[in-house]
Amino acid sequence: MVTPFTADGRVDRKALVRLTEKLIEKGVNCLYPCGTTGEMVHLSAGERKEIAETVIGTAAGRVPVFIHCGAVRQEETEELLLHAAASGADGAGVVTPMFLGATQEEILTYYRRLSDLVPPGFPIYLYNIPQCSGNDLNAETARNLAKECDNIIGIKYSWTDIPRILEYLQIPDFSVLHGCDKIFAELLLMGCDGTVSGVAGVFPEPFVAVYEAWKHRDISELQRWQKVCVRFCDLLRCGTNMSWFKQALSLRGLSVGGMRAPQLDLASTDTAQTLRQLEELCRETGIRLEI
Repeated sequence: MVTPFTADGRVDRKALVRLTEKLIEKGVNCLYPCGTTGEMVHLSAGERKEIAETVIGTAAGRVPVFIHCGAVRQEETEELLLHAAASGADGAGVVTPMFLGATQEEILTYYRRLSDLVPPGFPIYLYNIPQCSGNDLNAETARNLAKECDNIIGIKYSWTDIPRILEYLQIPDFSVLHGCDKIFAELLLMGCDGTVSGVAGVFPEPFVAVYEAWKHRDISELQRWQKVCVRFCDLLRCGTNMSWFKQALSLRGLSVGGMRAPQLDLASTDTAQTLRQLEELCRETGIRLEI
């Protein structure tokens, strides 16, 4: 989920409620605020708690809500994780330590501590996005954590290293989600449980259709809608700049404000053609433009 902001830069709770409602209405299976797409590193701990409480309260048990709790400081990660558990979240995701290099032993120690903090039944997904965090979580470390910590149930992996995905998939009783929504159908066929998709936070319809086709083992429908997913991913640049997501949500009738500094909003001259192409793609695929 993106994080909506008001014109004066505060978290826009009203827009966040509306976005939450719309994503549930469109059939997403789980909500995931305060992640990379949510501009997590530009949010204070207080803002992240406010977002978590708003999404959990709005969802009201209709779909699971997993809160991303990873932060630069371990103390803040612990604070956010405890808050998520106390606020009624269904689980959490936690990115690896960031920026400063961390050994695999340091990563193990980090997650062991977090696992011990929360109730045994509160599930945690590891989150490995090495191109942003600067630290990679290898399959052996993931395997050890899954074996030692009952509530570490899986991983969200956001780098397109196919052999590594296969290594994660060999871990017993371990859920593998992937952030590369452009190859959603292919990831399902490999054995992944799903995708954590920024593009689906804007246009959930084709991704929901792919997942429904997968559940019904309708391969022709799966392939048809996957091609649509690819086109949306390409137009929205796969989330390389979250401003594309915010511009597209505005096009769909849901204003979520701009980016938080130092990120800049895209100029209208840069987005006009893409927004027209999104409108055309919606007409072509029968997806209602207004969300």
